[in-house]
Amino acid sequence: MPPLQLTTEAGCGLAIGRYPRFRYNARGGGGSGQLEAPDGEGWRPLAFAPEGLTIPALTWRTTRVLGLPLPPGLSISIAPQRLEGHWRQESGAVQLEFLAQFVFAVAGLYQAPDLIVRTRLGTAEARGQRHSAVGVPLDQDGRGVLVGVAVVEPTGEGWLDRFLGLPDEALAVLRCRLVVE
Repeated sequence: MPPLQLTTEAGCGLAIGRYPRFRYNARGGGGSGQLEAPDGEGWRPLAFAPEGLTIPALTWRTTRVLGLPLPPGLSISIAPQRLEGHWRQESGAVQLEFLAQFVFAVAGLYQAPDLIVRTRLGTAEARGQRHSAVGVPLDQDGRGVLVGVAVVEPTGEGWLDRFLGLPDEALAVLRCRLVVE
């Protein structure tokens, strides 16, 4: 099992519900994983240990909505719980199951219940009822774009659920690099 390195890059995007897509700079995140031997169709199973994965928080430094940074003090941290799937190196196609907790906090004074996001991130098209995007297969340097649409269930925090219109869809657009070490 050769080791695998995932690196997140700038030029990402996120959207939730009726809100416009956020521009998000995820540069500096990533983690190590393991790559298995290919199956009969050329797909190689891969998995990343969640405790070793980092994804930069959405803050005024990393995120813009309608060209403006998020307000200072507002942050949404991302705690990955699962990232595993398959990679077909010949075509650059990737399919990953992603599960994470998104934690919304305001200036350390308030923390909302976690938003649980479960989606399939891939290099093909992701389409829901509200959001859609098209991924980009990994190139010879291992760079590509993974996209996914998820249904986000209510958190139980009434004002937050109403503000976000939950349940509703979320969209993830992740520019990344995947390299066998």
